Amino acid sequence: MNVEIREADFADPVHRAAIVDVLDSYSADPIGAGAPLAVDVRARLVDGLRDHPTALVLLAFADRRAVGIAVCFFGFSTFQARPLLNIHDLAVLPECRGSGVGRALLHAAEAHARRRGCGRITLEVRDDNARARALYDSFGFVDGPDNSIATRFLSKPLRDHRSHD
Repeated sequence: MNVEIREADFADPVHRAAIVDVLDSYSADPIGAGAPLAVDVRARLVDGLRDHPTALVLLAFADRRAVGIAVCFFGFSTFQARPLLNIHDLAVLPECRGSGVGRALLHAAEAHARRRGCGRITLEVRDDNARARALYDSFGFVDGPDNSIATRFLSKPLRDHRSHD
């Protein structure tokens, strides 16, 4: 498969639709959220990414069709005093998995990180996502900054304060 990676143009209707469509496919997948994106999320998604000051969205195209996405955010490593890049979502359409799309997105994300002087790339992956874990392992990702201490990704959901007293 011939894959072309492009930085998303949030003003381009094709790119806007691609972002929503690929992320919706990922959300609906059992390895994602197991349900499609909510209508209100679909409506706010692209503008929210566009307005986020550290967002980097990479789209993978094959034959002019969007087949993958990497949604990344730049942060800062206090231990290195350098930027870092977090790959928040890496998604490939189910029928295109195993064809090099994810690897191409990782290479493009790494190139962006290197250009920005990042000291590290981070990501999270479900323990039961063996295919993704194998890809990340082969790309050089390790559990923990130096692979000596396992790390965990924790979250605390916050209820929308606007809809509650």
